[in-house]
Amino acid sequence: GSRSQARRFLSVEAFAVSTGIVALGEIGDKTQLLALILAARYRAPRPIIAGILVATLANHAAAAALGAWLTRVVDPLWMRWGLGLSFIAVALWMLVPDRADDDVHGKDATHASVFWITTVAFFLAEMGDKTQIATVMLAARFAALIPLTPGTTPGMMVANVPAVGGGSGTSITA
Repeated sequence: GSRSQARRFLSVEAFAVSTGIVALGEIGDKTQLLALILAARYRAPRPIIAGILVATLANHAAAAALGAWLTRVVDPLWMRWGLGLSFIAVALWMLVPDRADDDVHGKDATHASVFWITTVAFFLAEMGDKTQIATVMLAARFAALIPLTPGTTPGMMVANVPAVGGGSGTSITA
């Protein structure tokens, strides 16, 4: 019935909004710079892209679970005010581009080690990052864990895969 349609619309909205917000938030972000640095260093796009995907799924699933949990333990009025102020703060934060601070080690790595280096580096770089915080807030806003993580993940990939291609100087299928 209409309740099922409303739930489906909310899921589609959560997916679309989370994809868009994360893709925009990643422009100039430290993880986009990390993708570029890893690609330039290792010239192995496939394991880097796979590492980004795995790290994003793990990190954003945890962030979405935290946001969904918050909706159950925080009073709705406080949640509304907190989310509103948080969205404004993250919007302002997105206007400030990140810088690459860290150097990445070794050029003679195997595809497996490049994958794990990328996975760990991306997972850690996303801790407390604006896109992770946005994921927590979106999960609290939509109270929809399932469409959210699959929505934030393409947002990360849309922003970071071109950086991998550009940094490696090769096609991303190489």
